[in-house]
Amino acid sequence: MSSTETTGVPTSPYLSGNFGPVASEVTSTDLPVSGTLPPELDGRYLRIGPNPVAPSEPYHWFTGNGMVHGLRMADGRAQWYRNRWVRDDTVTEVKGWPKTPGPRHGMGPGVANTNVVGHAGRTFAIVEAGGLPVEVSEELETIARSDFQGTLDGSFTAHPKRDPATGELHAVTYYWEWDHLRYVVVGVDGKVRRTVHVPVPGRPMTHDCHITDSYVLLFDLPCQFDLDAAMAGESFPYHWDPGYQARVGLLPLEGDAGDVRWVELERCFVYHPLNAYDLDDGRVVLDACRHDKTFDKDRVSPSEGHPTLDRWLLDPATGRSSRTTISERMQEFPRHDERVLGRRHRYGYTVGFSTGEGNLDEYGGILKVDVEGGTIESWDPGQGRSCQEAVFVPAEPDSAEDDGWLMSYTYDAADDSSSVVVLHAQDVAAGPVAEVHLPQRVPFGFHGNWIPTA
Repeated sequence: MSSTETTGVPTSPYLSGNFGPVASEVTSTDLPVSGTLPPELDGRYLRIGPNPVAPSEPYHWFTGNGMVHGLRMADGRAQWYRNRWVRDDTVTEVKGWPKTPGPRHGMGPGVANTNVVGHAGRTFAIVEAGGLPVEVSEELETIARSDFQGTLDGSFTAHPKRDPATGELHAVTYYWEWDHLRYVVVGVDGKVRRTVHVPVPGRPMTHDCHITDSYVLLFDLPCQFDLDAAMAGESFPYHWDPGYQARVGLLPLEGDAGDVRWVELERCFVYHPLNAYDLDDGRVVLDACRHDKTFDKDRVSPSEGHPTLDRWLLDPATGRSSRTTISERMQEFPRHDERVLGRRHRYGYTVGFSTGEGNLDEYGGILKVDVEGGTIESWDPGQGRSCQEAVFVPAEPDSAEDDGWLMSYTYDAADDSSSVVVLHAQDVAAGPVAEVHLPQRVPFGFHGNWIPTA
């Protein structure tokens, strides 16, 4: 079943094709499966992205109303698929639904559209730059906006990092009014236990962060809040500032703002790190997808440059860094085995992009990158098919780093349909061991996670 597209002829590429919104919330059970689902997969594979309820031009991809998609798997079966709008103020007004309860921070309708995570027995749709998390139910219905039981003072982030040793979430948050970044730690009880304000000279867009055994990494990069653009009505007024120094702050995990050691980078932008870890000599390794710039000439989509997978060595003693390129192939949305988050890793999983100048409308297949061996294994889904971010699930709690399953929502332009594929991470090139056929397409979006059954 294919969903209805928006009416008219949109000029934004993010309102057409598989970027265009779907019109319906769907519930479907006992989904058809090609191949065999691994019986140990017991949980929900959730993903989120923009799905504007009443799109208008000019449209910025980062600001569309959030929609969560979910696939429930257990006992070798695909038990259900659901998609639900995250009920911000615009969605509830357009649909005539009751307003979503809970606190709020900042201006705007309370959109949450960038990631969906499980923590402390709850599920949250999350976003950066001002919005609060929105709690959703097991079946993806919106419950309420959340400030983590009154403990979150201000904005959250789209990319918290879960320390595999403690289960705590580490986050770096920002907001246009602040002259600082905020480092926030959310305990396993779902409450913020620690907040540190770190002054910065600008108003940076800090999309992501990372941790190691010793540090949280703070990204202070040249995409900056533009007050003039905001006053002119731009919905996401962050633009490239060629005069701003790119740097990464290394803040000890239990340190204060005065303990940060800043390390300069050559000017670039990082949306998504792959991983980071400490070296014995005190330096820090950072692997990430590197963009030359973002939101410079193109102010509505992150389509400038050719993102590559790079490695930095960050030296807190000298404040300097060095960089090498792991892979020149154009790729983004890096993920890894999160059991080694913040520790030395060998493998990463990214989405390859086919051609062009970094345009994110050229989604391709899944890449497995061996950062030690320098090799890449890939699965090409075929002509007209494309993959979204791949999520790794270990086969067993103590299995090897790449012994597990990769899952990805895919799209087939030939019949305007979507599916979820499951690949074995030790044999990516062999293709899916199972494919779950979904009742409607899933638009290209941002991020998601596997949330195992408790």
